[in-house]
Parts: sequence; structure tokens; C-alpha cells
Amino acid sequence: MPDILIRPVVPTDAVAIADLCGQLGYPATTAEVTHRLRQIQTWQGHAMFVAENDGRVVGWVHVHAYPLPEMDWHAELGGLVVDKAYRGRSIGKLLMVRAEDWAREQDCGEIRVRSNVIREHAHNFYQKIGYENTKTQFTFRKHL
Repeated sequence: MPDILIRPVVPTDAVAIADLCGQLGYPATTAEVTHRLRQIQTWQGHAMFVAENDGRVVGWVHVHAYPLPEMDWHAELGGLVVDKAYRGRSIGKLLMVRAEDWAREQDCGEIRVRSNVIREHAHNFYQKIGYENTKTQFTFRKHL
């Protein structure tokens, strides 16, 4: 495994993050990502970390925590992606460990992950690192 540094995101990571968003299936421009990073960094209860190898961002994770009236404080993964050229090298696991550590620092009792039913490789990854599938649900949206 290459030497990997897991660190908080900084604004200059936007170019690499935009590329990785495309690999995740959500194409984005650098300008869009720059705007989103500014928003994420100002919202309480959100954190974003990158995996860096020799100065190159090769993955990112976004995690957020929030209270709900019907359950205890918990964290949820907003997104996780590792550059396709670096997959299979435990970088995703390192990013998840950092997200989990952050969630514990926020006094979260658990972390949740939502994953599209077509992402079987992702499902296997999450199960391999100790996550269990607890629910199947529909997702509804309305454009505003």
C-alpha cells in the first residue's frame, strides 16, 4: 500500500474532488465543487477528509452528524470515493476509519451509510469493514 495521508479538505483540493465526483457518477465542475466545499466547511456537524498520496488527492469522504427527535445522535456518510487507479489498496478503509473517528468525536453512537442498490462492489466493501445492511427503502425527491 502506498503512503497515504488522511487530512481535512482544503479549497485547493477542489480540482481533484471534482474529478473524483465524476468517477463516483456525479459529474461536477471545479467551480461547483469550490462552492460546495465553502458551504460544507461553514456548516456545523459536517466534515470532509481527503486521502493524499505523494501530494495527489486520491480519495475523499464526507460525513455529517445530526440529531433527530426519534433517535439518538448519529452520523451519516455523505459520500466516499477512491480514484479508480488506487482502488483495492485500503484507502477507502482509511477514509472510513477517519470518518468514524470524527463521528465518535461528535458523540455519535453510530454511523450510517446509504448506498444505491446497483453498487454491489460498495456493498461488499462496507460489509467487509463491519457494516451491516439494516434496511431497504425508497428515496423520494422534489425539485425546489
